[in-house]
Amino acid sequence: MAAEELKAKYNVLTESLFKLNQQAKIGKLEKPDQIRQMRKDIARILTIIREKDIKI
Repeated sequence: MAAEELKAKYNVLTESLFKLNQQAKIGKLEKPDQIRQMRKDIARILTIIREKDIKI
């Protein structure tokens, strides 16, 4: 993946995580394990970015 793609994916995932957290606080979250999976995906992307020495 290119640097721009990684940054775009990171931004999309962080926005999605924010929305999931809001749903969890309201009590309308259907699958609570989505939050954990989203965090892992964000961590993977950050790891790849750091490995490539790309600044966010």
